[in-house]
Amino acid sequence: MCLFMAKKVINNSFIKAADDLVTSREKTRAGFIAMALEKNYIAIPYVEEAKALKSLANRVNKPKELLLSSDLRVGLLTASGLSDKSLNYLTEEDKTLAIKGLIEEFLEPAGANFIDELVYRYLLTKGDALGGKARNLAGSLGEKKFLRSILSVFNISGINYQWKDKDTNAWLNKPTDDNGIEKRIKALYWKKGNADRLLVMNINVPLVSKNVDVSILNGTTKDLTTGKQSIIHLHDKYIALGELKGGIDPAGADEHWKTANSALNRIRTSFAKDKLKPQTFFIGAAIENSMATEIFKHLHTGTLNNAANLTVDDQLTAVCNWIVHL
Repeated sequence: MCLFMAKKVINNSFIKAADDLVTSREKTRAGFIAMALEKNYIAIPYVEEAKALKSLANRVNKPKELLLSSDLRVGLLTASGLSDKSLNYLTEEDKTLAIKGLIEEFLEPAGANFIDELVYRYLLTKGDALGGKARNLAGSLGEKKFLRSILSVFNISGINYQWKDKDTNAWLNKPTDDNGIEKRIKALYWKKGNADRLLVMNINVPLVSKNVDVSILNGTTKDLTTGKQSIIHLHDKYIALGELKGGIDPAGADEHWKTANSALNRIRTSFAKDKLKPQTFFIGAAIENSMATEIFKHLHTGTLNNAANLTVDDQLTAVCNWIVHL
């Protein structure tokens, strides 16, 4: 205990000990359930498409008659195992051969149940697409929770802000109803006193030559442009950089921390070469005992300027409030 007393005071007042950073069993369970529900939401279009395929396919009496329906062609190609990407490399003749293979090898042997077989195989292929989306789901959910917490701090503190839409790249004013905008935010701008602040998600920081999850810079919306004129090329404008890991699976926690810690070390080393020292922080959803001890040590030595467990609201709010007031 005495060893820590002489060390740096931690910026996040809700972290008194390493154990405070550990993700509880209840939060892990809640995280898995949230992931499952979100996965079900993104699966809805595939299920509805399968229902439509079944309804349209019910108009035919024999598997070979499916070839005559232009309305079913895309669905048949999917059921044959071809992804949307693969279709760009195939001729119409190739596609027809794939459909014939589906019919002869799988639908005809199914007999009277050939339509059910068609739907099952359609869903199998779409399952791969769903799996791809699901792999990115943890990071997406983590980003949304982090950004929602930032917006909450703005709203509670009465801070006006602008946000950049990732779909249109347009800067928009703070809306009257901000419900759901965390799904679309690419960057945020706010003014605190005389200071202009930019928060940018997922940019390749030139000095580091790697992607950084969250970057806070001293600048305005006009400074965040494209090309070499962008503020991201001005090394002395960086105030803080952080890694955000939204995965909730305890089995991958240590690996996520190793990746994040390596990235944070690279950030510190790269900026130090220019005699610059922006602050660094880490936010993670799955934090186990060993990594919690290491993070806590980094906080006390000042190697890490702030940290939070994404599943602990008080810690997340505290780190977001710290970011807003940097």
